[in-house]
Amino acid sequence: MNFLQKILKNKYFLVIVGFLVWMAFFDEKDWKTISVKKARLDSLQNTHQEMNVKIAETGAELYQLQSNARNIEKYARDRYMMKKNNEDVYQVDIP
Repeated sequence: MNFLQKILKNKYFLVIVGFLVWMAFFDEKDWKTISVKKARLDSLQNTHQEMNVKIAETGAELYQLQSNARNIEKYARDRYMMKKNNEDVYQVDIP
């Protein structure tokens, strides 16, 4: 008991404990804020990587469309369901 009283009366100990409590819970850069910002950063980095993959895919698709006229026709037929004037197109969905 005597040891505990000595520690609690020590002003340096009390200042250090007070400082740690303040930094952990009340400062603008407390643990909760840092963890929320870290989670947001991770999410944004994942989104950035996904967008880079999509940009690469779109670039490859654009190159294919610019390189060959047949690819343009195939793309228009597949993607936008376009057809020639003298033909009928039927879409069959298979479950």
